[in-house]
Amino acid sequence: MDPVTSPQTAPSTPKPQQAGQGEARATVAADAEPRLVTEGITVHYGNVVGVRDVSLTFRDKTVTALIGPSGCGKTTFLRSLNRMHDLTRGVKVSGRAVLDGTDIYANGVDPVTIRRRIGMVFQKPTPFPTMSIYDNVVAGLKLVGIRDRALLDEVAERSLRQAALWDEVKDRLKAPAAGISGGQQQRLSIARALAVEAEVLLMDEPTSSLDPQSTMRIEELIQELKDTVTIIIVTHNMQQAARVSDYTAFFYEGDLIEVSDTNRMFTNPKEQRTNDYITGRFG
Repeated sequence: MDPVTSPQTAPSTPKPQQAGQGEARATVAADAEPRLVTEGITVHYGNVVGVRDVSLTFRDKTVTALIGPSGCGKTTFLRSLNRMHDLTRGVKVSGRAVLDGTDIYANGVDPVTIRRRIGMVFQKPTPFPTMSIYDNVVAGLKLVGIRDRALLDEVAERSLRQAALWDEVKDRLKAPAAGISGGQQQRLSIARALAVEAEVLLMDEPTSSLDPQSTMRIEELIQELKDTVTIIIVTHNMQQAARVSDYTAFFYEGDLIEVSDTNRMFTNPKEQRTNDYITGRFG
């Protein structure tokens, strides 16, 4: 596998993509502490390798974009970060994923607890359509036995505010979640993850099924949320990766080819394959 540059060693003063904005973002990211670290993550689907030997550091309160052509292993790797592969028969994950000093794959670690701490937002919005907006937000809390209505109300409002949805739905919290727009449903999915106090938020192409206006709102929300959580986003949209992320990692045919701060990745990548991909020569 080609050598890579870990985010923890990425230069803090890259050539900015847009004067001032990118440089400031990179400096903040370089000062952040590691939150989630992978060491040699390899995923097998039977005899097929999805990703091999991926080691990455994700820093606290930063956004990392995972890019690469379809089938390169981005989503496979993303799903390994909160043990989603445990739910699929025939998938084997090896290596370590360490969250705040704890290997999430260690014996005795509860995967349900891990999925609360490391939330997932999927490509298509995943509200529980027959549940109300309110019940969607607090579903995770009720699942672990929390019934205090005052607490549930407080968490619902806080989470919907964090997801920039409160003002749009506060007067119809008992309405079915299926009745709101796709962009609102995606923000509702984010609110549901925030309600259980996720520390890391995984996003698998969260805007690919949304209109441009909803996409812009989700991107704005990502920038707001990184003040409190670490975000890892899979995207095919190079412009989106450049807009929202502090770091970018390029995957190709199951390998991590290169990772650096986003400004450097898009202005001066080290690997020719990275340059070919981000300039549209393949993908």
